[in-house]
Amino acid sequence: MSKQGPDVYEQGRGMDAHNKVMREIRAKKQRTYDPHEPTRVWLDEDNTPDGVYQSLTIILNTGGCRWARAGGCTMCGYVSESVEGGSVTHEQLMDQIQVCLDHEEERADETADLIKIYTSGSFLDEREVSAKSRKAIAETFADRKRIVLESLPDFVKEDRVADFVDVGLNTDIAVGLETATDRVRRDCVNKYFDFEDFIAASEEADRAGAGIKAYLLFKPPFLSEPEAVEDMISSIERCAEYAHTVSMNPTNVQRYTMVNELFHNSGYRPPWLWSVAHILRETADVDAIVVSDPVGHGQERGAHNCGECDDRVQLAIKDFDLRQDPSVFDQVSCDCEETWELVMAHETSFNMPLTN
Repeated sequence: MSKQGPDVYEQGRGMDAHNKVMREIRAKKQRTYDPHEPTRVWLDEDNTPDGVYQSLTIILNTGGCRWARAGGCTMCGYVSESVEGGSVTHEQLMDQIQVCLDHEEERADETADLIKIYTSGSFLDEREVSAKSRKAIAETFADRKRIVLESLPDFVKEDRVADFVDVGLNTDIAVGLETATDRVRRDCVNKYFDFEDFIAASEEADRAGAGIKAYLLFKPPFLSEPEAVEDMISSIERCAEYAHTVSMNPTNVQRYTMVNELFHNSGYRPPWLWSVAHILRETADVDAIVVSDPVGHGQERGAHNCGECDDRVQLAIKDFDLRQDPSVFDQVSCDCEETWELVMAHETSFNMPLTN
């Protein structure tokens, strides 16, 4: 039986029900974007196998994820922030890199040791970033200590990764695995590959001398809170065998997505921050760095509790990310924990969400 990849799904076969709905939702997009400007850029701190580094995070505007143009993931609205036409030139990409360097120079006292590059798709897909651009970007950041590159597993090839390893960069490939459970990835996230493909990508990266950072999605649509928690704990435990870092990303409600449609029809609630804290506590002893950075925390469209304790719990999560000490969660409490415990005890896929 032939292996199905993103090209097959672009031709209209595969997960047609989800893809048809996603294409209709994305067709509502009206805004256009400048190919000379990155989608986003910011400075932060990140925990790495070599310690905590100041980081420069870059989201390049490459014209969008190949899989998203076929329909794509149920929660991802990043393709809606891409330029029209599905591609950008080498010159345009390098202009975006310069904008990011200018941003860093204006706001940081010194250059960041860690560079993180995302494309809202796959940096290693040569339809998004050409070999010429990839090598030029590697040379641009050759003086830094570490680089993270995001890619779907299909495009993780030893020679592509080697462009960065060979200039002396400690290189990590960030794979949007979402979950170690193939059925959840397929039916809830609408992603086409299997856990075995993630393992194969980790082997390609290892041959090039690079590491793996696994990105997991906490609480995709169609899972109750307790189901999502259970799946995330088991996924982190399975990923730790192949990845030195596991990043748990709580689902946030983005425009032009199936999650957004469900949210506005009372069919989806973003996860509780108490659940994030619980998962980090339960997986603190795995053989990997486990981190989480809930986007839009405390807001209705992001991971949240009651509104009173959200900032305190988020601060504890950030503290845990840097120190990997689960005792930080003993320092935060709120009456709404009782509501969360009720949700964990009684919410099922047939009566969710129990709370807003």
